[in-house]
Amino acid sequence: MHISDIVHHLESLAPPAYQEHYDNAGLLTGKGNTECTGVLTTLDATEEVTMEAVARGCNLIVAHHPIIFGGLKRLTGKTYIERAVIAAIKNDIAIYSIHTNLDNMMAGGVNGRIADKLGLEGRQVLLPRESTLRKLYCFVPVDHLEAVRSAILAVGAGHIGNYSECSYSVEGTGTFKGGEGSQPFVGHPGTRHMEKEARLEIVLPAHLSGSAIRAMIAAHPYEEVAYDLVSLANTYPGIGAGLTGELGEEMGERAFLEKLMGVFGVPVVRHTRLTGRPIKKVAVCGGAGSFLISNALSFGAHIYITSDVKYHEFFDANDQLIVADIGHFESEQFTIDLLFDILREKFRNFAVLKSDVKTNPVEYYTGA
Repeated sequence: MHISDIVHHLESLAPPAYQEHYDNAGLLTGKGNTECTGVLTTLDATEEVTMEAVARGCNLIVAHHPIIFGGLKRLTGKTYIERAVIAAIKNDIAIYSIHTNLDNMMAGGVNGRIADKLGLEGRQVLLPRESTLRKLYCFVPVDHLEAVRSAILAVGAGHIGNYSECSYSVEGTGTFKGGEGSQPFVGHPGTRHMEKEARLEIVLPAHLSGSAIRAMIAAHPYEEVAYDLVSLANTYPGIGAGLTGELGEEMGERAFLEKLMGVFGVPVVRHTRLTGRPIKKVAVCGGAGSFLISNALSFGAHIYITSDVKYHEFFDANDQLIVADIGHFESEQFTIDLLFDILREKFRNFAVLKSDVKTNPVEYYTGA
């Protein structure tokens, strides 16, 4: 088992292409071809977590937050970031971060795990990510249509909602003339050839573009394959920030706030004024999610659960819903279990551990 094997599995579930532009997910320290002795899952790859990995025989830390976010200009040990990176390098510990790309996966992502804890049904993405879909068009001899279609579908293209293997083809006539040095599959160099062809169209997620094109070329009989890959304005339903869903039964506002405190283990919830309406439709976003308040309003949510909401941003609720700030660490704490479950399901006979270090830098004083 190499570190790259674990990385490839994680990236198949949460492709790096879906991380936000400001993010720094990926392998931050270490080499992929190193044999892995064990994995430690955590929210933050701090120095203390690194030393825990050493003590427990793990040379790979899979963290949600990237310990290296901006540029590092020196490694003197002055900051907690520098100390964590120095500790990782000195002890040959690889650190892999799976951050906003995991946030943006509705099924099996951070917000999906929160929704599981709250029992939300009928889930939808709050803010679908743009430019996540492509359409691949190619032109292929009719006799080879099914071979090329099957090759492209085999890499995961052709999914539309709950349907798979979706494609479209129409027959027509293609023309081409091979130049000097060409070896055309049909026809002769220097002579224009007319061939009965099919135009094949298949929708695919953007991160599969390279795989789909390689599969198409490998299955296609032509020396030069004519194809187009275009971006679509359509949204990919399962990719984007935050999610919304509904409770099985509506609850009173205060009862639901009590439920939040119990589920997330928080002594206090910062929230806007109560609206006097029962809670049924719930919106969530783990981590800093104030940018989605307007989206929660548009979806008709009765409460929006997130963290890191600033004073003036609470006004954006406009008394139309409750904005509840439960704390950054608290909103993402279940990600440690999520990463553990993902890896344990795939690598059943391999050492996957959860960190025992509490990395939350925020403490709450509730009185003596």
